[in-house]
Formats: sequence, C-alpha cells, structure tokens
Amino acid sequence: CKANGLWRDDSANPQFTRTAELDMSTVVPSLAGPKRPQDRIALSDMREAWQRDITETFGKTLVAMADDSADDPTGMTEPVLTTVVTEDVGFEGVPVVNEGRKFDLKHGAVVIAAITSCTNTSNPDVLVAAGLVAQKAIERELNVKPWVKTSLAPGSRVVTDYLAKSGLDQSLDQLGFQTVGYGCTTCIGNSGPLPGPIAEAIEKNDLVVSSVLSGNRNFEGRVNPHVKANYLASPPLVVAYAIAGTTDIDLMNDPIGHDANDEPVYLKDIWPTTAEVREAADACVNAEQFAARYEDVESGDASWQAVKSTEGDLFDWDADSTYIQHPPFFEDMTLDVQPIQPITGAKCLAKFADSVTTDHISPAGAIKPTQPAGQYLRSRGVEQSDFNSFGARRGNHEVMMRGTFDNIRVRNQLASETEGGFTTYQGESAEGVNTGQVTTIFDAAGAYRATGTPTIVLTGKDYGMGSSRDWAAKGTYLLGVRTVIAESYERIHRSNLVGMGVLPLQYKDGQTAESLGLDGTETFDIAVDDNVQPRQDIEVLAVKPDGQRIEFTTTCRIDTPVEVDYYRNGGILHTVLRSIAKP
Repeated sequence: CKANGLWRDDSANPQFTRTAELDMSTVVPSLAGPKRPQDRIALSDMREAWQRDITETFGKTLVAMADDSADDPTGMTEPVLTTVVTEDVGFEGVPVVNEGRKFDLKHGAVVIAAITSCTNTSNPDVLVAAGLVAQKAIERELNVKPWVKTSLAPGSRVVTDYLAKSGLDQSLDQLGFQTVGYGCTTCIGNSGPLPGPIAEAIEKNDLVVSSVLSGNRNFEGRVNPHVKANYLASPPLVVAYAIAGTTDIDLMNDPIGHDANDEPVYLKDIWPTTAEVREAADACVNAEQFAARYEDVESGDASWQAVKSTEGDLFDWDADSTYIQHPPFFEDMTLDVQPIQPITGAKCLAKFADSVTTDHISPAGAIKPTQPAGQYLRSRGVEQSDFNSFGARRGNHEVMMRGTFDNIRVRNQLASETEGGFTTYQGESAEGVNTGQVTTIFDAAGAYRATGTPTIVLTGKDYGMGSSRDWAAKGTYLLGVRTVIAESYERIHRSNLVGMGVLPLQYKDGQTAESLGLDGTETFDIAVDDNVQPRQDIEVLAVKPDGQRIEFTTTCRIDTPVEVDYYRNGGILHTVLRSIAKP
C-alpha cells in the first residue's frame, strides 16, 4: 500500500480526484425486492412497500379495513385505517392443514426463509448475529410460523465449525434452520418444493406469498415457482421474518410475536448488540478452522473420489448423458469466413417489455415437467425427482435451449394471454406447428429453423439485466435468433450476444416498438452487410401483414472493432477456433 501511495496516516497528504461522503445516520437495516436486487427497501418502510407492491406489482385489489376501536359515535372523525387486505382473499386468509397443523395462509405469508451461501460465508458476524437472534427468540419462547420452510446452506464447512463452537447452531436448529448442504440453494432455485397443501392453497387462490433469503438474486421465477415476491435480507433478518411469518408487518414497531404470557415481543427485544456479536464471533472464529478445512480440499470426500473418469487428451462424450452433451456450436463450420449478409424475411419470435433479465431469458431454477426441458428429460427416462435445475444441467444444450425464454414468469406480448415461454407462430406450417398457433417458443423456433426463416426479438429497456449468464446468449443463438432490437442493453449481455454472433441493434433515442407501431407481426429486413462498423446506423424495414411498410434507423451495438471481427466470424468461439486451426 505504501509503494502504491495508498497508505493512509495522519502525516499523509493524499490528493484525490473525487471525494465521496457517507452520512452514517442514513445507514439503516434494509431489504431488497420483490423482484430485483437493486430495489432497496428500508426495514422501516417494508410494510408500506409490501402493501404498495401487492396492488401495483401483483395486481391485487385492496380494501381498507377500519379500526373499530377508533370509531367515533358522533361521526365527526374519520376511521383510522390499520389494515389493508385484498378483496379476493380476506383478512383471515385461506385455511390450510399441513402435517396436522392448521393455519390461515394469506398474501404476504413468508413460505421460504433461507440463510444461503453467497453472501454469508465470508462474514461470520452476520451468521453469528442470526444465531443470537435465534437464541434470544427461543428464550422468549418464540418459534417460526408453521407455513415457513427454513434452511441454512453455508458456503463453507467452517461456518458449521464456528457455529458449533459457539453453541448457536443449537438455537438455529431448534427454529428449523438446520444445515441442508453447502453451496448454492435458494437463490438458484434449489430450495425444493413447498409442502403439497401449501402449494395447493397458493395455486387455487392465486396467493402472492413471499420468500426472504440472504442470497444475492431474487428475479422472477428463480427462487420457487409458487413464490412471486422475493426479498433479499441479512441472515438475522431472515430469522426474524421466519418468526413473524409475513412481509405485511412493520418490524420496527409491530410485535414480531408473543411470549408464553401473551406479552408482545418486538424485534428490538431479540436483536443483538454490536458488542454481543463481536464477543461471540471473537470467541468462536479463528484462522485454524479455515486452515484445517481447506488443507485437503482438492482430495474431496469418498463420494467425490468414487466418481469414475476416463483418461486421454480429448473428452469422452457420453451420448446417454443428460447432464453433458457435445454442443453443436461448430457444426457446419468452415475455416473460411463467409461475408456478412443482410438479414431478410425475419419473423419476430418474442416481443418483451422493459427489464427482461437474463433469468427471464435463461432460467437457472427448477425444471417443471410441463416445460419443454422437462418433457425432454422425461423422454430420456429421468424422473421428475431427479430433474435438478437448469443451473445444474448447463452442460446439456438440449436442456438449455429448451429453457431459453421459458422462465415461468416471462411475458411474451406475441402470446399476451399466456405467462411463460409461449409465442404465436407466424411462419409456414412446419415441424407440427401451424401458422397462427400459440405454442412454446422452443417449438416455434424449431419450425422457423425448418423453413429457413431467421428470427428476431423486440424488447424494451435494460435488456439482459441481472446475472451475467452466458446461456442467455448461447440459448438465443441456438434457437436461431439473428437479431435483438432493444431500447437499451445491460452491457455484459450485449457483449455476450455479439460473442455468439447475434446482432444487437438499438432504437434511436425517443423511439420504441410502440412509437414505431411495431407489434411483432411484421416481416423484417435488416440492412447489415460485410462493411459493418461499430455503432453505425443500420436501416430496418418492417412490413405488416397488410403490406404497410415501417422503415426506421437503428444503432448497431457492435461497439468495438474486435467485436466486428467476432460478429463476422459468427461469434467468439468460431473466431478462436479459426485462429487456432489456421497455420
């Protein structure tokens, strides 16, 4: 640090190009949700945010319930509104019986509370704090609600070691936060199914229930197919919401529960002080734990050592594997680069609104048996209990391309009455798909490919935001999409599209599909050629079924000369292979 001029002491006189100020009084406990990790909510605003989202985000009709105790018999004062509930499911909720326990399930019920690996392994303080919250809750005779599925999935066995040394593991275990494994779980969709009666109540009554997790991703359809509202929180807040059992609560002011004497218990009563957390962490965490756990990490356990492998310079592809298949990226590839040709006669495969994430494009979570990917696995003899997740099967392009644009929450405006990976096929009848038929995006893409029809995607702002996922671009390419036209892109996904030979175009400022009158039923001609340059203007002609012509200019979002080379080669994979293969 001294050699680089980064050392700071009282005698230093550093010169900074920019100074950032932080008022520590503005740093408050927060969550993020219900759909995006960047949507921060102060804990004190959580109930208000939930009641706003239940209507504005999830489309439920609200009815204000007045506090009867505040009624004025003279009629001179307005009633005090204390509770806001939805019209379709009343304040009492839906009666459910699960494992012999009866309860009412309501909108906002926390059905998953998960302390997960990504954001806690390197911070023992938050794990210890979660344990202390659990310990103090048990002392006040509090417990988690019966509809909450709890789990603890550290990223390291060291977490187990120091929690056991502190004794806090017993408190977490007692509240249901037993260790279920090590590694990615809830925020990659690996929490497993909800109990049958709870899942059935959610489906039949269209309940908007919640998850609270200490991971770093909460995009639509990622955590669990039955959970629409997902909130990121610190591990101690995960424990707190498991006890409260709902996100429709102000934990700063409302009781989190009641003790055996029916006395209210507040979050402040079970929240540890900084000194308590520091004392407990200092007593249970040490460097030797990390050294002991990782000194033989490469040898693995008996299960890992029992995995059979083959020898040789080349990978031995197993045609029967449902996890790893030989990808088709280099099929029909020649060593000579072919000139870039205009894209003509293209049809729109999907038309989206704003904020389509890479999770919408290429989901990472659970695979449903009714999805094309699930049907493929069943055809290969895989039982539903062994489907695993898209994230686990990313080595099999047959699964991943079937999952592209097949997030259960994605909304394609070409099939507006559906939710999930559906579209209206607009090409010539082929591959068992008829013109005008609403079908899966995967089946429609196959029919377009069979008739030699290129496809495009129309979309809005921030296309490809969220997790940086290569399969969001790979799957798009394998489906036969040649071009995406968006209002704006997330920078990494834009780069990945170019890297797979997919042309990203951007509407000019002030223009959108709607302002241009594009509804996705048009046939598109795109005037790209072998002289393409970074960020040049590219003309697009869209012809509606009635012959109306819409001509507009887009910006080519191939941003650099090297990306031009990637696109000319058909993608970065082809560029690299040709550079290796040619003498």
